[in-house]
Amino acid sequence: MLSYNYTEINFTISCPLIIQPFSLFIYIEVLTNTQPKYKMEFSAKQIAGILNGTIEGNPEVSITSLSKIEEGVPGSISFLANPVYTHYLYTTQASLVIINKDYELTGPVAATLIRVDSAAAAFAKLLEMYNQVKLNKTGISKHAYIAESAKTGEHIYAGEFAVICDNARIGNNVKIYPQVYVGDNVVIGDNTTLFAGVKIYSDTQIGKNCIIHSGTVIGSDGFRFEPQNEEGSRKVPQIGNVIIEDDVEIGANCAIDRATLGSTIIRKGVKFDNLVHIAHNVEVGESCYFAACTVIAGSTKVGKNCMFSGQVGITGHVQIADRTIITAQSGISKSVTAPGQVMMGSPAFDANKYRKAFVHFRNLDSLVQRVDKLEKKC
Repeated sequence: MLSYNYTEINFTISCPLIIQPFSLFIYIEVLTNTQPKYKMEFSAKQIAGILNGTIEGNPEVSITSLSKIEEGVPGSISFLANPVYTHYLYTTQASLVIINKDYELTGPVAATLIRVDSAAAAFAKLLEMYNQVKLNKTGISKHAYIAESAKTGEHIYAGEFAVICDNARIGNNVKIYPQVYVGDNVVIGDNTTLFAGVKIYSDTQIGKNCIIHSGTVIGSDGFRFEPQNEEGSRKVPQIGNVIIEDDVEIGANCAIDRATLGSTIIRKGVKFDNLVHIAHNVEVGESCYFAACTVIAGSTKVGKNCMFSGQVGITGHVQIADRTIITAQSGISKSVTAPGQVMMGSPAFDANKYRKAFVHFRNLDSLVQRVDKLEKKC
């Protein structure tokens, strides 16, 4: 059975990009035993008010979706920021297009326009607004399990087959998607989202406003074994935990190992791409960025504001100074002690020196042939 509600929602989004209160009309489709589905509908006039823009065209045109300018359809809103896509402005079927205030038209445009200081920034604001509405899930599924000793905050969401174990503490507005496992004694701060299939082992601490994407495992055992001569090896128990501070985002299918003793620590504002592995007792400083397939071995300490490109490997027990940049597929085998260096190669060294050396690497075969000829003459 399908029924419809029509309601008006007034709220203020507390994020850096959106600071004005605004009103949206949202159709709520209520399906039996399911979460509500939201379809936003708002006018060009409302959007212009949010963006502090000026309208050219029909201020009452109705918008229900967002689109790329080349894929616009009636009822959608798009934007033009990259000059490469300028010609689409005159052919798009989108009902509303955001453009820069200083853009000069060279022909007729069917769409209603909103002029703003920066079309790219304005559209990013709308995307964030849209995402907050789209992901605004609440309620606890009858198929979720929450231990009696667990404590949960207000307005949480727990999807189908989510598991929250003994003595876990879940903050306000936390979203736990289907098939997430939250182990014993785990702490999760306000406004954090765990997408489907995330596994959080016992004693992990996760801060506020974090996002952890599907398939990520946090708190699994570190890779540590002691050789026992002919008897093989003995596993070293890992009894520490993982601490993830506020405003951290972790991509899909990442692994962050618990410490042998103490804590593996991911500091405030760190951002991980997919398939990043952090070994036991690593400490990552504030506001670092990791592209996909980066691996850091045990007990390494990474400073603040570092940037690692894809497939970077860092050995264990080294120090990486603040603001270090490491290019793709580089291997770090010793500490980087001077802040702000750019490292390249495997083993990595100063990027400018590497580029000069690479000229000789490429010419190595011809150099060897020249040496061989000189040796034969001698």
